[in-house]
Amino acid sequence: MPMDAVFLRALTEEIRPRLTGMKIDKIFQPTRDQIIFHFRGNLKLLLCAGANAPRAHFTRLVKENPATPPMFCMLLRKYLLGARIIEVSQPPVERLIRMELDCTDELGRSSRRSLILEAMGRRSNLILLDESGRIIDCLRRVDSEMSANRQILPGLFYYYPDAGDRLPFIQESEAHFRDKLNENIKNYPEKNPEKFLLENYFGFSPLMAREIIFRTRGETEGRICDFTQSEQERFCQEFFKFQDDVIKNKFTPYCLKRDGVPAEFSCLPVSQYGETWERYPDFSELMDAFYDARDRQERVKIRGAELLRAAKTALERTRRKLILQEKDYQISQNREEYRVKGDLITANLYQIRRGENILICENFYSENNNQIKIALDPALSPQKNAAAYYKRYAKLRNAEKYLDEQIQKARQDIFYLESVLEELERAESEQDFLDIRRELIENGFLRVGDKNNKNNKNNIKRGGKNNFKNNFKTAGKPREFDIPSGYRVLVGRNNQQNDFITKNADRRDIWLHTQKIHGSHVILCTDGREPDENSILTAASIAAYYSQARENARTPVDYTPVRYVKKPAGARPGMVIYTKYQTVFVEPKTPENIK
Repeated sequence: MPMDAVFLRALTEEIRPRLTGMKIDKIFQPTRDQIIFHFRGNLKLLLCAGANAPRAHFTRLVKENPATPPMFCMLLRKYLLGARIIEVSQPPVERLIRMELDCTDELGRSSRRSLILEAMGRRSNLILLDESGRIIDCLRRVDSEMSANRQILPGLFYYYPDAGDRLPFIQESEAHFRDKLNENIKNYPEKNPEKFLLENYFGFSPLMAREIIFRTRGETEGRICDFTQSEQERFCQEFFKFQDDVIKNKFTPYCLKRDGVPAEFSCLPVSQYGETWERYPDFSELMDAFYDARDRQERVKIRGAELLRAAKTALERTRRKLILQEKDYQISQNREEYRVKGDLITANLYQIRRGENILICENFYSENNNQIKIALDPALSPQKNAAAYYKRYAKLRNAEKYLDEQIQKARQDIFYLESVLEELERAESEQDFLDIRRELIENGFLRVGDKNNKNNKNNIKRGGKNNFKNNFKTAGKPREFDIPSGYRVLVGRNNQQNDFITKNADRRDIWLHTQKIHGSHVILCTDGREPDENSILTAASIAAYYSQARENARTPVDYTPVRYVKKPAGARPGMVIYTKYQTVFVEPKTPENIK
């Protein structure tokens, strides 16, 4: 859910008892939008005024501080270091927290300061006030060009945001609510119930508005005129139950996780999703877990986008190079005409005069001795013209072998980079991207950005055939699954892991890979036993899932004992050849969906 006034109230109620009476020992500003107050007992309060994550809670996360404190941090240190917090409050269902502090000014006199966190999305702010209510300074200054109605500038008096004509929902009475509902049903029958709540009341988010509607009628869509009499009564009951829970601070920290990653949070039970919400010990721990996971996801997205861009650039560059090489190779195939022209000039030296630019003679290499025109360089002697044609012929003859090698290498590079792009699509964590980045650096497709990345080799220690715990100390581990038949399946996350699991597998293990489709190397660990057909089909389904054919209904997968899989000398990571294989057609399945 968004950081609405209700959730902010829950945070305020949690931090107030521990903060009241505490003295601020240290102040840091690790990022542009975050301030951290340190108190005795290793207690840290995070105040965030970021557009996407405004909040206030205790934190245990360690954040790196800049070498030079930002100006706003220096200002807070000037006015608030050593200050004692005497009150933490939230105006009725407003999206802000107000902290009153007992401070000492430059002359040693006691003074009062107020620090206000406005948690209002892109308008979020941190504002420091003096004892008369004037703004000392703020994290984001808002002038008349940015907002004609409400400026936030040093020297101005501070005013709370205008709520308009809406009523705080905690101040609503039952009789007035029923009258307002009946009035809207009569005058605006097509109005959505969610819109009715949000237009008439402030203090809660669209999520909680939909939750009230869902508890009323089992769905969130519809019109207020569709309410039956009993649903109107239920709607009223649910609204005031929600109001009562907020007034009495009946809050519980809940988190909704999807695929193990925090996706939503709430301070009240939410049933509209039909999913199980996990309960946390307190709101601060919930906020740390939620935003730490989200920050990691953002870093992964940024790192993934950079690598994807670099890999695509390398692929396009290699493709352009291949086109030019193939064009030059085609030219080299026509080199015989240069040798023929050299021979014809040599045979007709007696009739060529110095300074002529063309030779017309019979071509004794043709069947009918047809005449041929041969261009000459007037600045050269006849003998040197012939030598120039021979030289061109020799150059193209020598280029043929070189170009053939380069074309084969370029095609292998294209195949390899296409596999890297496929790996990037399947990457799940920051470690996956770090491993792929290291792989691209080692293979010369990505330049080293700084001295810390130089010689960034994959220091895998060869400690045993399947000792992945020890062998992957600087790189991520391959995926590992136990299938129903009791066998273990290993899946490479990138080309270097593909090489590793294949090279270190037992010769009797089964190697699987999608046929002529980019994907992971998969090893069915047999422990020397003969795997049954169902185990091979299960491993093949996993191989199909971790490939470009993930969305296909049926995918061909080749499999063979590891002893028939070889890596050619000098081949790129993940590139192998295999013989004596069999092919099965399977449906791609996640390991979790295999029974």
